[in-house]
Amino acid sequence: MRKEQHPKGWNEIKTNDSWAIFKIMGEFVNGFERMSAIGPCVSIFGSARTRPGDKYYELAVDVAESIARAGYGVITGGGPGIMEAGNRGANKAGGTSVGLNIDLPFEQHDNPYIDSDKSLDFDYFFVRKVMFVKYSQGFVVMPGGFGTLDELFEAMTLIQTHKIGKFPIILVGSDFWGGLVEWIKNTMLEAGNISAQDLDLVKLADTEDEVVEIIDTYYKGHTMSPNF
Repeated sequence: MRKEQHPKGWNEIKTNDSWAIFKIMGEFVNGFERMSAIGPCVSIFGSARTRPGDKYYELAVDVAESIARAGYGVITGGGPGIMEAGNRGANKAGGTSVGLNIDLPFEQHDNPYIDSDKSLDFDYFFVRKVMFVKYSQGFVVMPGGFGTLDELFEAMTLIQTHKIGKFPIILVGSDFWGGLVEWIKNTMLEAGNISAQDLDLVKLADTEDEVVEIIDTYYKGHTMSPNF
């Protein structure tokens, strides 16, 4: 039998992959321990490129402030743009302001509105995403790019497949999200690729009051707890 051939350096790669398990475990353990002590929170997602003065930046500040005043903490990705706006609004209301930071080449640095004891750093996207899903009582999705869509559709998929319990997912900005919602209805649903009930996984909102009303109404009939 011919000896199996591997590219040069393959064994070293396998060894590094094995040791990476301990670093991944460490991120999970640290994240679980720190996030479990914070209490009910709502995550706010959106573009890191949105600047102060933009209507969606200012709306994100107002949304986060209203969420904090309603008694929820606010979780963001910890960086600039909509993330900064979310932490800024929570900080303005005197609420809990959490940042789940990750090192990225063009966007990521801690914004100054995160509580000093609630800024977590991650090397792995997938570990960070688990923290968002596990410890959020709702997702507020502001206009954003690929990363925002990634978080949105992963949460929708996990709920659709019953891997996690349902929680409110709110798309803020009907001008921005309306076209996507119509495409889901008129293309995906019509093609039979989703069920009509899947359309209920998301709600559209345009004001901070609508966002808080959706979240509060949902939790009048549901218990707040980690999602898995």
